[in-house]
Amino acid sequence: MTQHPTDAPQFFLTAPSACPYLPGKTERKVFTHMVGERAAAMNSILSHGGFRRSQNIAYRPACEDCRSCISVRVRVDDFRPDKSQRRNYTRNSHLIGAELPPAATGEQYSLFRSYLDARHADGGMVDMTVGDYAAMVEETHVSTMMIEYRRRGINTFLNGMGDGPLIGAALTDVLIDGLSMVYSFYEPDLQSDGLGTFMILDHIERARRRGLPYLYLGYWVQGSRKMDYKRRYKPLEYLTPTGWAILPDEPIETELA
Repeated sequence: MTQHPTDAPQFFLTAPSACPYLPGKTERKVFTHMVGERAAAMNSILSHGGFRRSQNIAYRPACEDCRSCISVRVRVDDFRPDKSQRRNYTRNSHLIGAELPPAATGEQYSLFRSYLDARHADGGMVDMTVGDYAAMVEETHVSTMMIEYRRRGINTFLNGMGDGPLIGAALTDVLIDGLSMVYSFYEPDLQSDGLGTFMILDHIERARRRGLPYLYLGYWVQGSRKMDYKRRYKPLEYLTPTGWAILPDEPIETELA
């Protein structure tokens, strides 16, 4: 179902399915289409309200008995890397990210496949074809970019580009008040180098240079170990029923009565 750009957004609800993060839970999502001239502004507004983007769809969890998927964002100007993050940034200082238009390439897809097979072989994206990947990157009406990470080369100081094979990539939206990391992936053989951490730290710096106050990291899922890394980027704000607030160190209430 499509939406005329002058219409008010229409929201729809998906059927229940198994939760990919918490065993024994089911998930539902509320979603709307983002097309036309208003798509970019809508993306910013909906992201501020806890939605995420996938191609021309904005979605948010709408589970009946759980609120464990919590929207989080880093407060860029107040972020101070801890000792481990400073070491990570130094260790990966030989890498540089180039901001490119959202165009899929065979090199990206090859790295994407390697990443999925090594890190998320049981995930919902593992069956994505090259056509599916191209749609994820290119089918958009919002302001977005692909950031490609490569090793610094002899001409990097002139053209801002790296040399050699693609090491990591991030599909990133530019919002009114921040950057939003839609999806990122990297060379799995270099996992010990902390490339995932480095790309987040790099995005924090990119947001700061643009004068944007937030880096949106999607959902932190309380109770899911694979999502707990997001708590390391402090101060981290989370979306509450009354607005954004600093995420506390202690557990928060997510179950519904």
